[in-house]
Amino acid sequence: MGLGQQVSPERERRFFRFVPYLLIVALLFVIAVDHPVIAAIGAVLTMGLFALHILEERRGRKSWESYVAGISIQVEDTGQDALTNMPIGILLYDEETRVTWFNDPMREIFDDLAMGQVLTDLDSLFVEMIAVDEDQATLEIGESVYRVFSNSENRTFYLFDMTEEAQVEQQLVDNQTVIGVIYLDNYDEMTQGIEDQLRSELNSRVTQLLNHWAADHGTYIKRTASDRYFIVTTEENLRVLERSKFTILDTVREETSQRGVQLTLSIGIGCGSDPIPALGLMAQSSLDLALGRGGDQVVIKRDGKVRFYGGKTNPTEKRTRVRARVIANSLRDLMQESSRILIMGHRNPDMDSLGSSIGILKLAEMNEKEAHIVLPEAEIGQGIRRMMHEISQEPKLATRFVNAFQADQLIDDQALLIIVDTHKPSLVVVPALLERFERMVVIDHHRRGEDFIEEPVLVYLEPYASSTSELVTELIEYQPTNEKLAMLEATALLAGIIVDTKGFTLRTGSRTFDAASYLRSQGADTVLVQEFLSQDLETYVEQSHILERTEVYTAGMAIATAEPGVIHDQVLIAQTADQLLSLQGIRAAFVIAELQDGRTAISARSLGEVNVQLIMETLGGGGHLTNAATQMTESVLTVAIELRKAIDHYLADETKGEETE
Repeated sequence: MGLGQQVSPERERRFFRFVPYLLIVALLFVIAVDHPVIAAIGAVLTMGLFALHILEERRGRKSWESYVAGISIQVEDTGQDALTNMPIGILLYDEETRVTWFNDPMREIFDDLAMGQVLTDLDSLFVEMIAVDEDQATLEIGESVYRVFSNSENRTFYLFDMTEEAQVEQQLVDNQTVIGVIYLDNYDEMTQGIEDQLRSELNSRVTQLLNHWAADHGTYIKRTASDRYFIVTTEENLRVLERSKFTILDTVREETSQRGVQLTLSIGIGCGSDPIPALGLMAQSSLDLALGRGGDQVVIKRDGKVRFYGGKTNPTEKRTRVRARVIANSLRDLMQESSRILIMGHRNPDMDSLGSSIGILKLAEMNEKEAHIVLPEAEIGQGIRRMMHEISQEPKLATRFVNAFQADQLIDDQALLIIVDTHKPSLVVVPALLERFERMVVIDHHRRGEDFIEEPVLVYLEPYASSTSELVTELIEYQPTNEKLAMLEATALLAGIIVDTKGFTLRTGSRTFDAASYLRSQGADTVLVQEFLSQDLETYVEQSHILERTEVYTAGMAIATAEPGVIHDQVLIAQTADQLLSLQGIRAAFVIAELQDGRTAISARSLGEVNVQLIMETLGGGGHLTNAATQMTESVLTVAIELRKAIDHYLADETKGEETE
């Protein structure tokens, strides 16, 4: 045996089994010296025992080999049976994704499975997993759910039936707790001054309707105040309510209207995998969002996503002068506590944004506080250029406008930022400035969206108002000083109201006329407003070129797509949408055009029959039921395609909510 060789364990064991015989032989040699006869007898006996040992070892080896052979056959049979009959689908394919072999369970999963069949004929999931080298995925076939595992090296798919596990998981999801709050939007306003008997009948009828609705949908409901209810249900019941599109909104509105008092509901719901306390906070937050959007709707928050239902009707005026007075006093206190005040509107400002900014500037002056309007030169578009020219003739007012750099230098720990005509941080003129302020105020009339300024110290959000200029005018009225507005200040506020109401034709309430009357008494010049709004010939021709490219897409939805690559002003786009809506047979008007900064804008208008806000929210925008807009980074033609998809989705189900991040 060479030095490099090793002795196998089996040979080593055999060597040690023969060691006793070697010792016996050695002992017999020693005995043979004095007792040869005894040694001879011992030798015979030893040889016999050795022979028996050899025979027994051979017999044992044969028995072991027979046992191993039997086990091998059994394992082979079991493996074959497992390969073909275990409840695991197995499929092999070639480099052309054609089936080369499959077992019986796989045939039971796919009834039409055949050799040589292309995988795409079975399900596109297989080809997709191969393309992206995905190890596992889930496949649903009918009511069955399978976990698919892929071995790309062996070109093999394994399908495990996970239907029972999926059902248990779904059952857990179905039984998750859902918490909601129901609020009667205008209960106090509508029940003021009515007889006690009618109020009692109204309360009883609304409670009866809600109790029946809750019972029909397996929901617990408890009235906690005259205008508020608390509900608890499950995810399974909530899905049923979503499919029914929360018809309780229409039921309560129609039933109460028959009694001469139209009440509307707002419902905030929190659901998902969060703890119960978090669901309660989500429900209240959802209700606040519903009320901020005008009420008469349902808002559902689930795992960071929001869905809206209802909100199809134009909100009626529900705000009170008491609230305006409280906001005016609170704003005055905040101003007096501040070192200076900065005012910002939205990007591409319009008359309402600029007019309300000038109004807040006047409020600060009334409270003897330094204030500035943040408006970079690049943001001065065609819509406000005439007004800005007029402002430039008033040095005292003109010096109050600053750019982003100048504004940054004015900010300190006690500075106050007032944001007007928007509540979305992404839409303010200079979003970067938001991080510099510890205190912010939001004044807006747009229906609230999920994207909102973080932690403002004061919010005056009234979607029932015609414009932010109207809200600011009321705040000015409630200032203790009798200081009169300058002509240009009053005119700017009036221009904001006129533009947003389309000359007092849309979203106009009695408070709108009150505000306009006050501004007129303060010296607002209506002729100057008309000059601000007048079009020159070049603008008129540009607008006409856009209208030439109009198509009535479907159901009275008119889409005007400006020529790609041609830059248009935001205000002109909005004016074109207004003009398009005035044509006979048009239910809603959409104008798409490219802006100076490369983004593509959509201005949407309707007379109330179509909720253009919901369509624009699908595309990342917002606004009002009759007046909405959005801006996108895609090209004009791509945006036009996306708009058509959004319109199709809206028309397919006019009360289906839209989901946002």
